[in-house]
Amino acid sequence: MSKAWSNKDERQYDHVKSSEQKQGRSPRVAKRIAAATVNKQRSKEGRVKKSTKGKSR
Repeated sequence: MSKAWSNKDERQYDHVKSSEQKQGRSPRVAKRIAAATVNKQRSKEGRVKKSTKGKSR
């Protein structure tokens, strides 16, 4: 299982969230977008276990 977010991930999350709010997104939507962005990057780097949800085996 992978570790929690690193300090770099936290900084990226804060940056994306702030940027989204400056663009007029609500805090709730900005948080969702920021989390998705960080998780996508973690997945791309192979730091997240791949989900099999919705995939046929």
